[in-house]
Amino acid sequence: MSENSLSPTNLASEMNLGAAEVPPPSFADATSDLVSQMTEGNFNGLTDYATTHLAPALLSAGLGLFVVFIGYLVAKYLMRVISRPVCRRVDETLGKFVGKMVFYSVMFAVVGAVLTKLGAPLGGLAAMLAAAGFAIGLAFQGTLSNFASGVLMLVFRPFKVGDVVNAAGVTGKVDEIDLFTTTLDTPDNRRIIVPNSAIAGGTIENISHHQHRRVEVPVGVDYSADLQTTRAALQKAVDQLAANVIQGENRGSAVVLAGLGDSAVNWKVRMWVAGSNFWPMTEALTGEIKMQLDAAEIGIPFPQMDVHVHQFAEAAANAEKAGRTRPTRRGADRMVG
Repeated sequence: MSENSLSPTNLASEMNLGAAEVPPPSFADATSDLVSQMTEGNFNGLTDYATTHLAPALLSAGLGLFVVFIGYLVAKYLMRVISRPVCRRVDETLGKFVGKMVFYSVMFAVVGAVLTKLGAPLGGLAAMLAAAGFAIGLAFQGTLSNFASGVLMLVFRPFKVGDVVNAAGVTGKVDEIDLFTTTLDTPDNRRIIVPNSAIAGGTIENISHHQHRRVEVPVGVDYSADLQTTRAALQKAVDQLAANVIQGENRGSAVVLAGLGDSAVNWKVRMWVAGSNFWPMTEALTGEIKMQLDAAEIGIPFPQMDVHVHQFAEAAANAEKAGRTRPTRRGADRMVG
């Protein structure tokens, strides 16, 4: 062994290195030690704990919350920046979905980075979540079903934001499609939130999907009315609204003799109009039909039924008369005998 290795300088440096290798106690260990000392009545380490461990921990926590807040603002900004052009150029439903996915992804990354920097055991937390996944899946079967239905609706897009639909027994305008629920506004201005599983599991009627719709008004007239006169009156009613009729192949208007009912001759008056004018044109065509039939003096009969009872009354009277005379004849026969 050389003399240099045993020199006081080398021994001091080796002792300093050995001391430096001992890590300082963690915040949890320091807190546990302080609680133990305070339980025994020793409060001498309180000041040292506050300056050495508590103040840096509070500073780190405050800094972490500040970073999370900044991440929230950045996530909201990115959500608007990314979703706006998608809503404008592609589809509003898809744009909102993409914006929310960007927001949650950024927030998840920021919160994860902050927790990792603060020393949170994310690996253990992930293991706990994975172990509890089965139980969570059983407990939230309905929620997971809504989530799966929401993803399917966003992928296949049976309707989009702004469409008028009839789904799950509710008719309204689609305001928002989330991963779990769909928000509808009814014609009388009520907001209804429907679970996605209830919509995806039933029949969906997209009322406003097509640009054109066919108005059809059923009409019943008297049997005494002339067919040609009735057809002319109904056609005149359609002609009064010709400016609103959509022309083209399988479009236009028609007056159809639909059948012979119990108390009326049934007609159907049809005309193709813009989808946005469906209800106003339905009301206008109904009013025109009534006015034209009144002008042509063609009646619209009420449902009625004629019941004939005179034959039944005569049969009842004959039966009563026969019942009264039979005992007399029997008595006469006995006297003769």
